[in-house]
Amino acid sequence: MTSTPQELVEHALATSRADHCIAIVRNETRANLRWANNTLTTNGVMHAVSVTVISFVGAGSGSVTSSASSPEQVTTLVEAADAAARAASPAEDAAELVSGEAAGDWDDAPVTTDIHVYDEFAPALGEAFGRAGDGRRVLYGFVNHELTTTYLGSSTGLRLRHVQPTGHYGCTGKTADLTQSAWVGGATRDFAHVDALAMEAELATRLGWGARQVDLPAGRYDTILPPSSVADLMIDAYWSAGARVAHEGQSVFSRRGGGTRIGERIVRPEVTLFSDPTYDGLGCAPFNVAGSSDNTESVFDNGLPLSRTDWIAGGNLAALLQTRHSAAMTGQPATPMIDNLVLEVEGATGSTEDLVAGTDRGLLLTCLWYIREVDPQTLLLTGLTRDGVYLVENGEITGAVNNFRFNESPVDLLSRFSHASATVPAFSREWGDDYFSRTAMPALRVSDFNMSSVSQAR
Repeated sequence: MTSTPQELVEHALATSRADHCIAIVRNETRANLRWANNTLTTNGVMHAVSVTVISFVGAGSGSVTSSASSPEQVTTLVEAADAAARAASPAEDAAELVSGEAAGDWDDAPVTTDIHVYDEFAPALGEAFGRAGDGRRVLYGFVNHELTTTYLGSSTGLRLRHVQPTGHYGCTGKTADLTQSAWVGGATRDFAHVDALAMEAELATRLGWGARQVDLPAGRYDTILPPSSVADLMIDAYWSAGARVAHEGQSVFSRRGGGTRIGERIVRPEVTLFSDPTYDGLGCAPFNVAGSSDNTESVFDNGLPLSRTDWIAGGNLAALLQTRHSAAMTGQPATPMIDNLVLEVEGATGSTEDLVAGTDRGLLLTCLWYIREVDPQTLLLTGLTRDGVYLVENGEITGAVNNFRFNESPVDLLSRFSHASATVPAFSREWGDDYFSRTAMPALRVSDFNMSSVSQAR
């Protein structure tokens, strides 16, 4: 008989011989579809249960994670975690564990997904294949939906549960001769409002823009970044906002002479960057879950309640990613990472299309990829454009141009942009598939975006 996640948690806590123990069980189901050449190629449904056991002996800790579905398998993990904790040196982030009691939904069963999540999307996708074929276009893409129910229990009484829906869609369209490509994608919690026909129509429009090809040299261009590309860059800035690294002088958020730049003006005063577990459509876990410790996470902080945190407020750096340990170093509140990110520009309205209409001559990007950090002190990033860079002339898109390599800092961009749109749900193509899909961003227009070299990538 299969054990419930709650039973696995309780077994781990009862079996551990350490001073304290935390058990985290994740029950995950996934359903996906994949297509190529206007034909559905694969579909599948997966179910997995993973267990993390964190044992604490004195100030030492040991953490072990593996798939497990039976008490016997959990016992093996507990024994390994207990042994690791006994052998560990005192942890510098050691702190009293968070205490609490069982949440009201603790006894509820996991929530699951299945292939029926695509009951409306799949037939429309078939119709989209027909339209694409008639227009001499070919479609390649993937959709994924997952539901993860997390159960966190501790020897100090915590019993917490959270259900996280996560979904995304991405589709690349190509002309029949494969000389042009365009991409559209987005995040969703349930696929109820994902329109396959609208997705195909947008790809048709973008491929139509490419009927005229224009070669441009490297240089600085008036450039419109849609919300998806802004998300690509802001996620990098978020991940780089560790308080300890900043306190030690190793990041763009380090104060010259020592300490962090918290309280300093770092971008335009209209800018606010924040995370909020209750943000509409981007909801995420309202408590901290950490399977291991590093510069931005601590296993001792499991179960800390999370609420809205402003990272940048009114242009000022307001907070960094803080464990309780780094918070003691910096003299700031503990502000753990939250699994969503929102950028707002005060007074900004309109859409990406409105920014295009107001541009005399410039470029419209559609997505970035292969983004890598060049210099942590300035957060200079490099990367490539992909699947559609378009020329804007007199407020209209008049053709497609070649790809570029870019060099820019997202922090610097937030000081230099000239126009912004309203904030809307956004999906990072670079990071959204596997790492971070819950973002809301504006489009930004930057008058001197640095296209450092021409790329041969297609």
